[in-house]
Amino acid sequence: MSSEARQHRFTPPQGATDILLIRHGETQAAVRGQSFPMVDGQGDPPLRPEGEAQAHAVAARLKLEAIDAIYVTTMQRTHQTAAPLATALGITPLVEPDLREVFLGDWDGGEFRFRAAENDPAILRAREKECWGELPGAETFIALQSRVVRGLRRIATAHPDQLVAVVVHGGVVGAALAAATGSRNFGFNGADNGSISRVVIHGEQMILRGFNDVAHL
Repeated sequence: MSSEARQHRFTPPQGATDILLIRHGETQAAVRGQSFPMVDGQGDPPLRPEGEAQAHAVAARLKLEAIDAIYVTTMQRTHQTAAPLATALGITPLVEPDLREVFLGDWDGGEFRFRAAENDPAILRAREKECWGELPGAETFIALQSRVVRGLRRIATAHPDQLVAVVVHGGVVGAALAAATGSRNFGFNGADNGSISRVVIHGEQMILRGFNDVAHL
């Protein structure tokens, strides 16, 4: 019998997947009267120079980690953010469509940013009720969270006992961590561009390990 016992140190359960949720870098600003490029009905702006710098900072932070796979969404900002890390690790990113950003309905394509800056009444209702569905034609929080959890569990099933980097969107980070913790819907909204959050998924269990790490930025 040992003469001493150290404090417990977390290790993922056998068969679990350790997932790094990376929010994409900052994108181009919305311009009044002009829509972003669209993909499947959603705004698809590219990174601005600051976002590209954030992508390189993420790569510098994670290039020595034992990452087994990289995932992105259907939107170019996640591909561009993942590119430096993918190059450093020699990994070709895979696409998980269910992790695309929340669909903002009539205000997708850039209009949402102006409405938010002006505190449009629908924006205020969405914040109060913590549901994107208060915006005209937008996806509900429940619908967003359901597909986000589905996408993350699909990744976890494919990568047991592995570390996976997943480049996603702010709304996706918020929905994922709310699911992991049982928090209020918008409890984890506001992840910074280029930030790293972390969840461990083991079957139906999701364990929060970190939120909005920006030490590399």
